[in-house]
Amino acid sequence: MKIFFKFNKQIATSNTSYFSVLSLLFLLITSFSVSAFDHEHSAWTNLLQAHIKVLNNGQSSQVDYLGFKQNRSKLQVYLNSLSVVSEKDFSSFTKGEQKSFLINAYNAFTIDLILTKYPDLESINDLGRLFINPWKKRFIDLFGKTISLDDIEHGKLRNSDTYDDPRIHFAVNCASIGCPPLREEAFIASKIDAQLDEQSTRFLSDHTRNRFDEKNMELNVSKIFKWYDDDFEKGYRGIESLEQFFAGYAEQLTDSKTAQEVIRSQQVDIKFLDYDWRLNDTQ
Repeated sequence: MKIFFKFNKQIATSNTSYFSVLSLLFLLITSFSVSAFDHEHSAWTNLLQAHIKVLNNGQSSQVDYLGFKQNRSKLQVYLNSLSVVSEKDFSSFTKGEQKSFLINAYNAFTIDLILTKYPDLESINDLGRLFINPWKKRFIDLFGKTISLDDIEHGKLRNSDTYDDPRIHFAVNCASIGCPPLREEAFIASKIDAQLDEQSTRFLSDHTRNRFDEKNMELNVSKIFKWYDDDFEKGYRGIESLEQFFAGYAEQLTDSKTAQEVIRSQQVDIKFLDYDWRLNDTQ
């Protein structure tokens, strides 16, 4: 306390304005809040490692929603740590930190949304209402606003001027069997590129969701590629078509060497599979 008054007296004698002091204090507090944020997302990783069941070498996963429900207080602590980050704080993050933050936020708030009705639901679609689907529901406290999952995915992550990365579709999880697997660890800036590449490989290797049909000589893939085809065709890593994208994953899509060459030729018919909206629950 004596130090504060001494400091205050020194400020006054130097004719520094009261508002200058407030500005300085605000900058110090803001700087502290940014530096204090855990960019390792350790709390989220701990929850995921406890409640994610990885299957088929990571090609798919199931979520222990009952365990999450029993641990909901810890989930809430993590969500609160996201909610206190302001838009200004967020803008000071590196692009990798921002991307990791948004993906983790999307997945964590999706889990929390499921828990509002679990176990009395069979699909995330059961949480929808007439004219308002679950992804448009505004329930997320983020950046000083109440926003939706769509606001995070379409308003932030799919903003081509900022991230321009179609791999995010293999990272965000819609709590459904048809989704790419919910990763068993948080995304973090220091290794997010490697994590997203691995998520891509895992998903394309899962032949229940993406596979080559040798009988009909066609590529059967997830509807994700139909819904977001533009994201895969706008030049990321030089890729300008779905056929070109799949050519890079020929070995994941089929074990047949002949079929792999067909895929690499980019002269292949593409069929989109029905999406499985059932809850990706361990029960």
